[in-house]
Amino acid sequence: MPTEILTTDDLREFKIELLDEFKTILKEHHGQPAKKWLKSYEVRELLGISTGTLQTMRSNGTLAYTKIGGVMFYNFEDIKKMLEKNQVQNGFRLRSH
Repeated sequence: MPTEILTTDDLREFKIELLDEFKTILKEHHGQPAKKWLKSYEVRELLGISTGTLQTMRSNGTLAYTKIGGVMFYNFEDIKKMLEKNQVQNGFRLRSH
């Protein structure tokens, strides 16, 4: 197997190509996750919350979910709407229209 030497220019070009690919992927998904439906662990990671907090949000109706075969799924759009609905600025809850 022949040896191939990489230069700093090669690495720089690779970095630019990789960044361009990431930008293309983000544009295609408008900055949103590629999946419409997220599992519980993904929602917890996204929101930075515990299992108990997510359970409370389900129980009190703060966040809608779908349960299939014991697995709970959450619509990404519902999560966005919940965040917008509960947005607070200067101590006052903003009203969504």
